[in-house]
Amino acid sequence: MRDRSQMNFALSLILVAVPIQLSATDQPPTDWLLNVLFPPIGPEDVNFKHSEPSPLIIVPGHVGNRLEAKLDKPTTVHWLCMKNSNHYFTLWLNLNMFLPIGIDCWIDNIRLVYNRTTRRSSNSPGVVTRVPGFGKTYSVEYLDPFKLAGYLHTLVQFLVNAGYVRDETVRAAPYDWRVAAYEQEGYFDKLKKLIEEMYTVQNKPVYLLGHSMGNLYILYFLKQQSQEWKDKFINGFISLGAPWGGTVKSLAVLASGDNYGLALDLMKIRQQQRTTTTNPWLLPTRQAWPADHIFVSTPTYNYTYKDYRKFFTDIGYEDGWFKWQYSKSFLTDLPPPGVELYCMYGTEVPTPMTYIYNESFPSNQPVQIIYGVGDNTVNKKSLSLCRQWKDQQKQKVHVIELPGKHHFDTIYDIQALELIQDILLGNYSKHPLDSIN
Repeated sequence: MRDRSQMNFALSLILVAVPIQLSATDQPPTDWLLNVLFPPIGPEDVNFKHSEPSPLIIVPGHVGNRLEAKLDKPTTVHWLCMKNSNHYFTLWLNLNMFLPIGIDCWIDNIRLVYNRTTRRSSNSPGVVTRVPGFGKTYSVEYLDPFKLAGYLHTLVQFLVNAGYVRDETVRAAPYDWRVAAYEQEGYFDKLKKLIEEMYTVQNKPVYLLGHSMGNLYILYFLKQQSQEWKDKFINGFISLGAPWGGTVKSLAVLASGDNYGLALDLMKIRQQQRTTTTNPWLLPTRQAWPADHIFVSTPTYNYTYKDYRKFFTDIGYEDGWFKWQYSKSFLTDLPPPGVELYCMYGTEVPTPMTYIYNESFPSNQPVQIIYGVGDNTVNKKSLSLCRQWKDQQKQKVHVIELPGKHHFDTIYDIQALELIQDILLGNYSKHPLDSIN
C-alpha cells in the first residue's frame, strides 16, 4: 500500500506548482498534472486481442526514467546530506529532493562534471549512478518507487490490455537522460543486443517507440546501423512528439531554470540543469528556424541562432557553448532513419517561440512569452521536420498531426493510443490524419 503521507506530500507539491506554471507561461494548467498523479489505464475492453503481437521497445524522453546512486563522497554540501551509502538508492525521482536542504544534497548528487578536453561528462566525486530496469518497463511507467509520478504507465497498460506482455513483448530501454547520445556507446550496445534478443525470441522484427527526446536517441542509434541490419531487425519506428529541430524551451531552461512543474527554487534547479549535456543538445537548430529568429529578448540584446556563444557567455554558462558546439554535429543533417516511420505529434497548441526578459536576465523568469504553434513544448517547425524524409528514403514516412493535443497527450490520449495500437497490431492503413503515404 502506498504511504499516504508521502502521497499527500506529493499532491500538495504539485498543487502548489500550478500557480507557478501559470505565472511563468500565462497558460491554463492542463490535464497532465492529473495524468501524472493518477495515470489513466485505458479501456479494459480493447476490441482486438493478438496472440503474437509485434515486439516493441520503448525509449523514454528527458527525465523519463529512474536513476539510482550509491555514495562514497569526500565531502558534502551540508552536514545533513548523506555522505556514504551501502546500497543504491533512488536519485530520480526522489521526494526527499523537494525538502529545503534535500534539494541541495540532491543537486550535488545528480550533477555532472564536464571535461572540455575529453568532451565527456562524469558524476560528482564519490557518486556512482546506474539506470535501473533496462529491458523492463517499471522504470518508465512510474518515475518513483511509490508509484506517485506516472509517466508511460498508461501507454504500457493500454498495450497489455491489447495482448502485450510486460518485459516480454513490450520492453523499455531507459538511459541516463542527463547525458547526450554521443556519450552513450554502452547504452547503444545494450539496445542493439536487446533488439536482436527480442527478434530471436519473438521471431519478428521489432518496433521502436520513442517519446520526446527519446526519438533523438533512436535516430542516433539507427544512424549507426547498416541498412541490412535495419531491414532485418526493425519493423518500424513510432515517434511521439519528437524535437527533431530542438526546442526553444531549452534556452529558457538554461537561462533561468525550469521547475518540472513543481514548487522548486528555479535558481537551485538551474544548477543541475546546466550540468547536463542533453539540455544544450536540444537547442533550436537552423533546419527548424530562420537564422534571424529571436529566441530570447532582453533590454540590451536579442539572441538568435547566430548568437548562441554570446547567449552562453551572458548567462554565465560557458561550458554550455562547448557542449553545444560538439553535440550539434551529430544530428545536424537530420539523416533519415532508414526504416518505416510513423511521426506523430500534437499541434495547434500555443507553444513558446520567444522569451522576453527584463533587466534582471537571467536571474529571474521571463516577463512575457510570445507563442507560436506546436504541442506546448516543441514548436511545429521542429516537430514536422520528419516530413523531409519522404524524399530521402524508400521506406514509408507517415506524418500524423493531432490537432489540439499537448506534448504528453500522445502517451495518455485515447486517440493517440489507438493509433499506436493499430500500427503495432498490423491494423493501420492510411489514417485521415496521415498526410504522407
